[in-house]
Amino acid sequence: MKTKDLIPIDLVCEHYKVPVAFINTLQEFQLIELTIEKDDFYIHKAQIKEVEKIVRLHYDLEINIEGIDAIYNLLEQVNSLRKEITTLNNRLRLYEDF
Repeated sequence: MKTKDLIPIDLVCEHYKVPVAFINTLQEFQLIELTIEKDDFYIHKAQIKEVEKIVRLHYDLEINIEGIDAIYNLLEQVNSLRKEITTLNNRLRLYEDF
């Protein structure tokens, strides 16, 4: 992974005005993945959108971390079911064409 794709946690916390403990909690709940390099914590730039969504859910809508974890798990299940429906629809079309 390129270091230019990594953003220091301190910078993320400063930008979104959240404590470092909040980011650590997100990692504990496996909502984000942190990278450690030279004893400093970094987040990949691809995960910034997720952090932004979670910050909004937590601070603007006052949803606790457990609730956010449940929401993300449900969204993951919905996406999985959508993929399965698409696959089944494609298979069904294959048999309807005969």
